[in-house]
Amino acid sequence: MDTESRSPVVRLDDAVAVLGGFPALAGASIEIDHGEILLLRGPNGAGKTTLLRLCAGLVPLARGAGEVLGHDLSTERESIRQRVGLLGHHNGLYLDLTVGENVRFWGSTVGADDREIAGAIERMGVGDRLVDVTVRRLSAGQRRRTALACLVARRAELWLLDEPHAGLDATARDDIDAILRAAARAGATVVVASHELERAGALATRTVDVVAGQINPAAGEATP
Repeated sequence: MDTESRSPVVRLDDAVAVLGGFPALAGASIEIDHGEILLLRGPNGAGKTTLLRLCAGLVPLARGAGEVLGHDLSTERESIRQRVGLLGHHNGLYLDLTVGENVRFWGSTVGADDREIAGAIERMGVGDRLVDVTVRRLSAGQRRRTALACLVARRAELWLLDEPHAGLDATARDDIDAILRAAARAGATVVVASHELERAGALATRTVDVVAGQINPAAGEATP
């Protein structure tokens, strides 16, 4: 086993991230291991979204130390972005492209071949009659599935999801949960920020509180 496989997927030590002159993260420390489904719990403005974006390499680390998948957050943010998938409130899809075209585009950024593209589409349940449909014509749940297929095609090792159940009906929410559990079983690590605590708590293997830009490990709770 190599050094990276023994190391946490995410390690933050007193991490500070500043947005608009305000410390959105103010000394956050956490370790996240391979295969976890971690729930970030906290009020609006607590720093959950900033934490996800920091781990995705999209927000600079102002102070402290941090590594994601063995890459230094201070100096290797571009390398991190190539291995991490962030799904925010917007799906990041091109509305005028089809499901298949969207997945192929994102897969091409990491050199995914046709077999991988087809596998991602099939795994997320957007093949057959949907693959040639433009995203503009999809339901909210189908768009979410397509966005997750893009994460699979990009070979994302760390899935960062901000309110993944928002705007979905009960069936679509159940489908998303099943997809995330399957991703974790396949070796991905999943971090979810959510206000839907009953549903997300049942999905998560661990829960932590994000409060005033800090992570409270004492509030973490294991979920069976």
